[in-house]
Amino acid sequence: MAKPADTRTAGRKPVVKATRSAAETEKIRAALAARRDELRAEYDQTLSEITELQRDRLTDSAGDDQADTGTKTFEREQEISLANSILERITQVERALERLDEGGYGWCERCGTPIPVERLAAFPSATLCVTCKQLAERR
Repeated sequence: MAKPADTRTAGRKPVVKATRSAAETEKIRAALAARRDELRAEYDQTLSEITELQRDRLTDSAGDDQADTGTKTFEREQEISLANSILERITQVERALERLDEGGYGWCERCGTPIPVERLAAFPSATLCVTCKQLAERR
């Protein structure tokens, strides 16, 4: 009995991963590390601002009605969402650095094809090629 073909790899030729030079790897690593450090600073600043705003809200909440309380809760949730978004971007950059160390940076995690240089330039922590990313977004 024959095994069914894997639909993701059927008809595709195996891709041989090219090695990048040490200078290219270090240039990529430096750019990713700089982006990670920039995001960490932004995250720390955002947490500091959230803490300060929380302190101000606690001291300025006397006499608040339901609408004021609701507005403050909504604003707090937006601030926390922003901080979580920054934290997720930090995680993506750290994952890109891990992939660089492992030799998988610049290759699609799903289909194994090279991720176009233009995509990596625009989104350095990309782990999927454009086609796989489009498929993932449709789900």
